[in-house]
Amino acid sequence: MDDLLSLKKAFLDEISSVSDLTGLQNIRTKYSGKKGLVTSKLKALSSIPPDERPLYGSTLNEIKNFIEETLKNKEILLKENEKEKRLQTEKIDITLPGKFTPFGREHPINQVLSEIKDIFVSMGFSIEEGPEVELDYYNFEALNIPRHHPARDMQDTFYVSDDVVLRTHTSPVQVRVMEKKKPPLKIIAPGKVYRCDADISHTPMFHQVEGLMVDTEISFSDLKGVLELFIHSFFGKNTPVRFRPSYFPFTEPSAEVDIGCIFCAGKGCRVCKTTGWLEVLGCGMVNPKVFEMSGYMPDEYTGFAFGMGVERMTMLKYSIDDIRLFYENDLRFLKQF
Repeated sequence: MDDLLSLKKAFLDEISSVSDLTGLQNIRTKYSGKKGLVTSKLKALSSIPPDERPLYGSTLNEIKNFIEETLKNKEILLKENEKEKRLQTEKIDITLPGKFTPFGREHPINQVLSEIKDIFVSMGFSIEEGPEVELDYYNFEALNIPRHHPARDMQDTFYVSDDVVLRTHTSPVQVRVMEKKKPPLKIIAPGKVYRCDADISHTPMFHQVEGLMVDTEISFSDLKGVLELFIHSFFGKNTPVRFRPSYFPFTEPSAEVDIGCIFCAGKGCRVCKTTGWLEVLGCGMVNPKVFEMSGYMPDEYTGFAFGMGVERMTMLKYSIDDIRLFYENDLRFLKQF
Protein backbone atom coordinates (compact mmCIF):
# COMPACT_ATOMS: atom_id res chain seq x y z
CA MET A 1 0.00 0.00 0.00
CA ASP A 2 2.93 2.31 0.65
CA ASP A 3 4.00 1.76 -2.98
CA LEU A 4 0.58 2.91 -4.20
CA LEU A 5 0.65 6.03 -2.05
CA SER A 6 4.17 6.81 -3.27
CA LEU A 7 3.00 6.31 -6.87
CA LYS A 8 0.14 8.77 -6.40
CA LYS A 9 2.39 11.33 -4.72
CA ALA A 10 5.00 11.08 -7.50
CA PHE A 11 2.26 11.57 -10.10
CA LEU A 12 0.93 14.68 -8.35
CA ASP A 13 4.41 16.15 -8.08
CA GLU A 14 5.10 15.64 -11.79
CA ILE A 15 1.75 16.85 -13.12
CA SER A 16 1.85 19.99 -11.01
CA SER A 17 5.03 21.09 -12.77
CA VAL A 18 3.98 20.25 -16.37
CA SER A 19 3.37 23.33 -18.54
CA ASP A 20 2.67 22.05 -22.05
CA LEU A 21 0.87 19.26 -23.89
CA THR A 22 4.10 17.49 -24.85
CA GLY A 23 5.10 17.14 -21.19
CA LEU A 24 1.58 16.00 -20.33
CA GLN A 25 1.75 13.27 -22.95
CA ASN A 26 5.02 12.04 -21.50
CA ILE A 27 3.41 11.74 -18.06
CA ARG A 28 0.38 9.95 -19.54
CA THR A 29 2.67 7.43 -21.20
CA LYS A 30 4.73 6.99 -18.01
CA TYR A 31 1.72 6.22 -15.79
CA SER A 32 -1.19 5.08 -18.01
CA GLY A 33 0.55 3.73 -21.11
CA LYS A 34 0.70 0.06 -22.08
CA LYS A 35 3.98 -0.23 -20.23
CA GLY A 36 3.17 2.46 -17.65
CA LEU A 37 3.56 2.18 -13.88
CA VAL A 38 -0.18 1.73 -13.17
CA THR A 39 -0.54 -0.86 -15.92
CA SER A 40 2.46 -2.78 -14.58
CA LYS A 41 0.97 -2.91 -11.10
CA LEU A 42 -2.37 -4.12 -12.48
CA LYS A 43 -0.56 -6.94 -14.27
CA ALA A 44 1.29 -7.84 -11.05
CA LEU A 45 -1.92 -8.01 -9.00
CA SER A 46 -1.82 -11.81 -8.98
CA SER A 47 1.43 -11.74 -7.00
CA ILE A 48 -0.22 -9.97 -4.03
CA PRO A 49 -1.19 -12.24 -1.10
CA PRO A 50 -4.85 -13.29 -1.41
CA ASP A 51 -5.89 -11.71 1.88
CA GLU A 52 -4.43 -8.32 0.84
CA ARG A 53 -5.50 -8.47 -2.81
CA PRO A 54 -9.06 -6.98 -2.51
CA LEU A 55 -7.93 -3.84 -0.66
CA TYR A 56 -4.86 -3.46 -2.84
CA GLY A 57 -6.89 -3.91 -6.06
CA SER A 58 -9.62 -1.42 -5.12
CA THR A 59 -7.03 1.15 -4.04
CA LEU A 60 -5.08 0.68 -7.30
CA ASN A 61 -8.27 1.17 -9.34
CA GLU A 62 -9.06 4.37 -7.43
CA ILE A 63 -5.55 5.66 -8.13
CA LYS A 64 -5.86 4.64 -11.80
CA ASN A 65 -9.18 6.51 -12.18
CA PHE A 66 -7.75 9.49 -10.29
CA ILE A 67 -4.72 9.67 -12.59
CA GLU A 68 -6.86 9.45 -15.75
CA GLU A 69 -9.29 12.12 -14.54
CA THR A 70 -6.45 14.40 -13.49
CA LEU A 71 -4.73 13.97 -16.87
CA LYS A 72 -7.98 14.79 -18.68
CA ASN A 73 -8.60 17.96 -16.66
CA LYS A 74 -4.99 19.06 -17.05
CA GLU A 75 -5.19 18.58 -20.82
CA ILE A 76 -8.29 20.79 -21.03
CA LEU A 77 -6.56 23.46 -18.96
CA LEU A 78 -3.38 23.40 -21.08
CA LYS A 79 -5.35 23.60 -24.35
CA GLU A 80 -7.26 26.61 -23.04
CA ASN A 81 -3.97 28.25 -22.05
CA GLU A 82 -2.46 27.62 -25.50
CA LYS A 83 -5.59 29.00 -27.17
CA GLU A 84 -5.38 32.11 -25.06
CA LYS A 85 -1.70 32.57 -25.96
CA ARG A 86 -2.51 32.27 -29.69
CA LEU A 87 -5.28 34.82 -29.37
CA GLN A 88 -2.82 37.22 -27.78
CA THR A 89 0.00 36.64 -30.27
CA GLU A 90 -1.99 36.10 -33.50
CA LYS A 91 -4.23 39.12 -33.48
CA ILE A 92 -5.50 40.34 -36.85
CA ASP A 93 -5.32 44.06 -37.54
CA ILE A 94 -8.68 44.64 -39.23
CA THR A 95 -7.62 48.14 -40.23
CA LEU A 96 -5.07 46.78 -42.74
CA PRO A 97 -6.16 46.64 -46.40
CA GLY A 98 -7.30 43.21 -47.62
CA LYS A 99 -5.27 41.01 -49.91
CA PHE A 100 -6.59 41.08 -53.49
CA THR A 101 -6.72 37.76 -55.33
CA PRO A 102 -6.93 38.34 -59.10
CA PHE A 103 -9.61 36.47 -61.00
CA GLY A 104 -8.60 34.20 -63.85
CA ARG A 105 -10.05 34.77 -67.28
CA GLU A 106 -10.66 32.83 -70.46
CA HIS A 107 -7.76 32.60 -72.92
CA PRO A 108 -8.30 34.73 -76.06
CA ILE A 109 -8.22 31.59 -78.25
CA ASN A 110 -11.03 30.05 -76.20
CA GLN A 111 -12.96 33.33 -76.26
CA VAL A 112 -12.88 33.45 -80.05
CA LEU A 113 -13.56 29.72 -80.39
CA SER A 114 -16.67 30.10 -78.23
CA GLU A 115 -17.82 33.07 -80.33
CA ILE A 116 -17.38 31.10 -83.58
CA LYS A 117 -19.33 28.16 -82.14
CA ASP A 118 -22.15 30.43 -80.97
CA ILE A 119 -22.53 32.02 -84.40
CA PHE A 120 -22.79 28.69 -86.23
CA VAL A 121 -25.04 27.13 -83.59
CA SER A 122 -27.37 30.11 -84.04
CA MET A 123 -27.54 29.15 -87.74
CA GLY A 124 -28.60 25.61 -86.89
CA PHE A 125 -25.22 23.83 -87.01
CA SER A 126 -24.46 21.12 -84.46
CA ILE A 127 -21.01 20.51 -82.95
CA GLU A 128 -19.15 17.25 -83.60
CA GLU A 129 -15.78 16.06 -82.27
CA GLY A 130 -13.27 13.35 -83.17
CA PRO A 131 -9.87 11.91 -82.18
CA GLU A 132 -6.71 14.02 -82.40
CA VAL A 133 -4.61 10.90 -83.09
CA GLU A 134 -6.12 9.86 -86.39
CA LEU A 135 -5.83 7.08 -88.98
CA ASP A 136 -4.10 8.04 -92.21
CA TYR A 137 -7.23 6.85 -94.01
CA TYR A 138 -9.53 9.44 -92.39
CA ASN A 139 -6.96 12.24 -92.37
CA PHE A 140 -5.95 11.86 -96.04
CA GLU A 141 -7.29 9.03 -98.19
CA ALA A 142 -11.00 9.45 -97.41
CA LEU A 143 -10.57 13.14 -98.27
CA ASN A 144 -9.25 12.40 -101.77
CA ILE A 145 -5.59 12.73 -100.76
CA PRO A 146 -4.10 9.31 -101.58
CA ARG A 147 -0.60 8.30 -100.53
CA HIS A 148 2.14 10.20 -102.46
CA HIS A 149 -0.39 12.86 -103.53
CA PRO A 150 1.41 16.24 -103.77
CA ALA A 151 -1.31 17.85 -101.63
CA ARG A 152 0.20 16.07 -98.63
CA ASP A 153 3.23 18.36 -98.92
CA MET A 154 0.95 21.23 -97.91
CA GLN A 155 0.44 19.58 -94.51
CA ASP A 156 3.80 18.51 -93.06
CA THR A 157 2.64 15.83 -90.69
CA PHE A 158 3.54 14.28 -87.33
CA TYR A 159 3.40 10.52 -87.97
CA VAL A 160 2.86 8.13 -85.05
CA SER A 161 3.29 5.19 -87.46
CA ASP A 162 2.84 4.58 -91.18
CA ASP A 163 -0.93 4.52 -90.76
CA VAL A 164 -1.46 6.82 -87.75
CA VAL A 165 -0.94 10.60 -87.63
CA LEU A 166 -1.68 13.58 -85.45
CA ARG A 167 -4.55 15.03 -87.47
CA THR A 168 -3.63 17.97 -89.69
CA HIS A 169 -7.20 19.30 -89.87
CA THR A 170 -10.59 18.48 -88.38
CA SER A 171 -11.95 17.29 -91.74
CA PRO A 172 -11.67 13.62 -90.61
CA VAL A 173 -14.54 14.39 -88.22
CA GLN A 174 -16.71 15.19 -91.25
CA VAL A 175 -15.93 11.80 -92.82
CA ARG A 176 -16.65 9.95 -89.58
CA VAL A 177 -19.99 11.74 -89.22
CA MET A 178 -20.98 10.97 -92.83
CA GLU A 179 -20.21 7.29 -92.27
CA LYS A 180 -22.61 7.21 -89.31
CA LYS A 181 -25.39 9.60 -90.33
CA LYS A 182 -27.49 10.19 -93.42
CA PRO A 183 -28.26 13.66 -94.82
CA PRO A 184 -29.36 16.28 -94.10
CA LEU A 185 -26.19 17.23 -92.22
CA LYS A 186 -25.24 20.60 -90.80
CA ILE A 187 -22.20 20.37 -88.53
CA ILE A 188 -19.06 22.14 -87.41
CA ALA A 189 -15.95 20.33 -86.11
CA PRO A 190 -13.79 22.46 -83.77
CA GLY A 191 -10.57 21.15 -82.25
CA LYS A 192 -6.78 21.00 -82.08
CA VAL A 193 -4.70 20.09 -85.15
CA TYR A 194 -0.98 19.55 -85.72
CA ARG A 195 1.50 20.47 -88.48
CA CYS A 196 5.29 20.85 -88.63
CA ASP A 197 5.25 24.65 -88.82
CA ALA A 198 6.76 27.20 -86.44
CA ASP A 199 7.13 30.94 -87.15
CA ILE A 200 5.33 34.23 -86.38
CA SER A 201 2.16 32.99 -88.13
CA HIS A 202 2.33 29.20 -87.54
CA THR A 203 2.64 26.89 -84.53
CA PRO A 204 3.00 23.07 -84.42
CA MET A 205 -0.36 22.88 -82.64
CA PHE A 206 -3.26 25.18 -83.42
CA HIS A 207 -7.06 25.19 -83.52
CA GLN A 208 -9.45 24.84 -86.44
CA VAL A 209 -13.17 24.99 -87.00
CA GLU A 210 -14.40 23.15 -90.07
CA GLY A 211 -17.97 22.97 -91.27
CA LEU A 212 -20.06 20.69 -93.47
CA MET A 213 -23.55 20.97 -94.88
CA VAL A 214 -25.08 18.18 -97.00
CA ASP A 215 -28.57 17.80 -98.49
CA THR A 216 -30.25 17.15 -101.82
CA GLU A 217 -30.11 20.67 -103.29
CA ILE A 218 -27.15 22.48 -101.69
CA SER A 219 -25.47 25.00 -103.99
CA PHE A 220 -22.50 27.37 -103.97
CA SER A 221 -24.99 30.17 -103.25
CA ASP A 222 -25.82 28.48 -99.93
CA LEU A 223 -22.10 28.35 -99.14
CA LYS A 224 -21.67 32.06 -99.88
CA GLY A 225 -24.72 32.99 -97.85
CA VAL A 226 -23.61 31.05 -94.76
CA LEU A 227 -20.02 32.33 -94.81
CA GLU A 228 -20.96 35.95 -95.50
CA LEU A 229 -23.40 35.83 -92.58
CA PHE A 230 -20.68 34.38 -90.37
CA ILE A 231 -18.07 36.98 -91.39
CA HIS A 232 -20.45 39.89 -90.90
CA SER A 233 -21.43 38.51 -87.47
CA PHE A 234 -17.78 38.04 -86.47
CA PHE A 235 -16.01 41.07 -88.00
CA GLY A 236 -18.92 43.48 -88.44
CA LYS A 237 -21.71 43.92 -90.97
CA ASN A 238 -19.74 46.40 -93.11
CA THR A 239 -16.77 44.05 -93.65
CA PRO A 240 -16.08 43.55 -97.40
CA VAL A 241 -16.04 39.87 -98.48
CA ARG A 242 -14.80 38.23 -101.66
CA PHE A 243 -14.47 34.64 -102.89
CA ARG A 244 -11.30 33.81 -104.84
CA PRO A 245 -10.85 30.57 -106.85
CA SER A 246 -8.48 28.08 -105.21
CA TYR A 247 -7.76 24.35 -104.96
CA PHE A 248 -8.39 21.73 -102.28
CA PRO A 249 -8.44 17.97 -102.98
CA PHE A 250 -11.64 17.44 -101.00
CA THR A 251 -13.73 20.23 -102.60
CA GLU A 252 -14.54 21.10 -106.23
CA PRO A 253 -14.95 23.94 -107.03
CA SER A 254 -12.89 25.48 -104.22
CA ALA A 255 -12.36 29.03 -103.04
CA GLU A 256 -10.45 31.17 -100.57
CA VAL A 257 -12.50 33.73 -98.67
CA ASP A 258 -10.93 37.17 -98.15
CA ILE A 259 -12.07 40.16 -96.13
CA GLY A 260 -11.16 43.81 -96.57
CA CYS A 261 -7.95 44.49 -94.64
CA ILE A 262 -8.87 45.57 -91.13
CA PHE A 263 -5.53 47.32 -90.66
CA CYS A 264 -5.68 49.72 -93.61
CA ALA A 265 -9.40 49.61 -94.47
CA GLY A 266 -8.58 48.21 -97.91
CA LYS A 267 -6.09 50.92 -98.90
CA GLY A 268 -3.09 48.58 -98.95
CA CYS A 269 -0.45 48.05 -96.25
CA ARG A 270 2.40 45.77 -95.20
CA VAL A 271 0.03 43.29 -93.54
CA CYS A 272 -2.16 42.76 -96.62
CA LYS A 273 0.86 43.10 -98.95
CA THR A 274 -0.71 46.22 -100.50
CA THR A 275 -3.67 44.20 -101.86
CA GLY A 276 -6.25 45.55 -99.45
CA TRP A 277 -7.46 41.99 -98.71
CA LEU A 278 -6.75 39.37 -96.02
CA GLU A 279 -7.40 35.64 -96.40
CA VAL A 280 -9.55 34.22 -93.57
CA LEU A 281 -10.73 30.74 -94.59
CA GLY A 282 -11.01 28.12 -97.32
CA CYS A 283 -14.16 26.50 -98.68
CA GLY A 284 -15.80 24.70 -101.58
CA MET A 285 -18.38 22.19 -102.73
CA VAL A 286 -17.66 18.68 -101.44
CA ASN A 287 -15.80 16.60 -104.03
CA PRO A 288 -17.97 13.69 -105.30
CA LYS A 289 -15.09 11.30 -104.55
CA VAL A 290 -15.32 12.21 -100.86
CA PHE A 291 -19.04 11.40 -100.93
CA GLU A 292 -18.30 8.04 -102.55
CA MET A 293 -15.68 7.17 -99.90
CA SER A 294 -18.21 8.00 -97.19
CA GLY A 295 -21.04 5.96 -98.70
CA TYR A 296 -23.10 8.87 -100.11
CA MET A 297 -24.45 8.89 -103.68
CA PRO A 298 -22.90 11.92 -105.48
CA ASP A 299 -25.80 12.12 -107.94
CA GLU A 300 -28.25 12.33 -105.04
CA TYR A 301 -26.55 14.65 -102.57
CA THR A 302 -24.56 17.86 -102.74
CA GLY A 303 -22.86 19.81 -100.00
CA PHE A 304 -20.26 22.36 -99.06
CA ALA A 305 -17.38 22.41 -96.58
CA PHE A 306 -15.24 25.16 -95.09
CA GLY A 307 -12.41 25.53 -92.61
CA MET A 308 -10.68 28.28 -90.67
CA GLY A 309 -7.82 28.63 -88.18
CA VAL A 310 -8.97 29.99 -84.84
CA GLU A 311 -5.59 31.59 -84.11
CA ARG A 312 -5.72 33.48 -87.42
CA MET A 313 -9.26 34.69 -86.72
CA THR A 314 -8.14 35.85 -83.26
CA MET A 315 -5.10 37.65 -84.67
CA LEU A 316 -7.27 39.50 -87.18
CA LYS A 317 -9.99 40.33 -84.65
CA TYR A 318 -7.53 41.82 -82.13
CA SER A 319 -4.78 43.04 -84.51
CA ILE A 320 -2.12 40.64 -83.13
CA ASP A 321 0.95 40.25 -85.33
CA ASP A 322 2.68 37.22 -83.75
CA ILE A 323 0.88 33.90 -83.13
CA ARG A 324 3.50 32.84 -80.56
CA LEU A 325 2.14 35.41 -78.10
CA PHE A 326 -0.84 33.12 -77.48
CA TYR A 327 1.37 30.40 -75.98
CA GLU A 328 4.06 32.31 -74.08
CA ASN A 329 1.79 32.74 -71.01
CA ASP A 330 2.80 36.39 -70.60
CA LEU A 331 0.19 37.86 -68.26
CA ARG A 332 0.82 41.36 -69.62
CA PHE A 333 -0.49 40.09 -72.97
CA LEU A 334 -3.30 37.85 -71.69
CA LYS A 335 -4.74 40.48 -69.31
CA GLN A 336 -5.70 42.60 -72.32
CA PHE A 337 -8.51 40.20 -73.18
